[in-house]
Amino acid sequence: MSDFVKEHGALSVKNGRLIGAGGEEVRLFGMSTHGLAWHGRYVCEETFKALRHEWHTNCIRLALYSSEYRGYCTGGDRKALKALVSKGVRLAVGLGMYVIIDWHVLSDKDPLVFADEAELFFDEFSRKYAGVPNVIYEICNEPNGETTWESIKKYADRIIPVIRRNSPGAVVIAGTPEWSQRIDSALEAPLGYDNVMYALHFYAATHKRGLRERLRHCAEAGLPVFVSECSLTAATGSGETDFESGSEWLSLLDEFGIGFMCWSLCASYETSAVFSAECHKFSGWQQEDIKPTGRWFRERFIGLSGE
Repeated sequence: MSDFVKEHGALSVKNGRLIGAGGEEVRLFGMSTHGLAWHGRYVCEETFKALRHEWHTNCIRLALYSSEYRGYCTGGDRKALKALVSKGVRLAVGLGMYVIIDWHVLSDKDPLVFADEAELFFDEFSRKYAGVPNVIYEICNEPNGETTWESIKKYADRIIPVIRRNSPGAVVIAGTPEWSQRIDSALEAPLGYDNVMYALHFYAATHKRGLRERLRHCAEAGLPVFVSECSLTAATGSGETDFESGSEWLSLLDEFGIGFMCWSLCASYETSAVFSAECHKFSGWQQEDIKPTGRWFRERFIGLSGE
């Protein structure tokens, strides 16, 4: 299997699309980890190799919760969490995959709450991986509650210059209001930086025609959109899977060549978890080990890879 990063090199954003070093359009797809503080055991060579060679993914997303229980800013072991992020990047680089370092804002709602910590974190990691073409920085996962686009822009204006100082050409993904659904806010008032994409998240059993129409409108207008988190379930990560809605979503993403990351790489009772709660394997998964969500996405990864 080819070294995907060696083939496409450092990525950039042009005319609303993700572009490789040779000017070709590049589409990233793969798995997002669940919170590293809880499911970090999947950040291992065995699992990453299986995702690359058997599931044919070309990207991995490392979800570092800023808040939550044992989050980076709420009592978590920062040294251990940073070591997991570094391990994930090292493994991805070794496999020729792109890797998204995700500052996973959720219960903190507004990314400005822990902006000081985020600034130090992204300064450290953008210095560490300066010149490494594999690394993409997702600066705020899902701003929510009363958080406005103006607040997110204030945060981005603190964090993106830090990243640019160390890694001038790195691609940055910015979350949008309402759990990264209001990409129209970014269309109306985009950030003033090159090589920025805007996150849209969908859970197919909850988010349907209305959000798809918003994505179509923004994509047709040239907004660079990346689906850094999605699943077939309800927005809670649980409930029934909606394959019909999921297929409609993937058809729309195919139409515009938009990349996507499946939530989530873990074994739990959540229906969005790709492995059954009883599965303790890190590779060599049999059909019964993989939940319907995981089987569905695996088939699409393989179909899209062309490898």
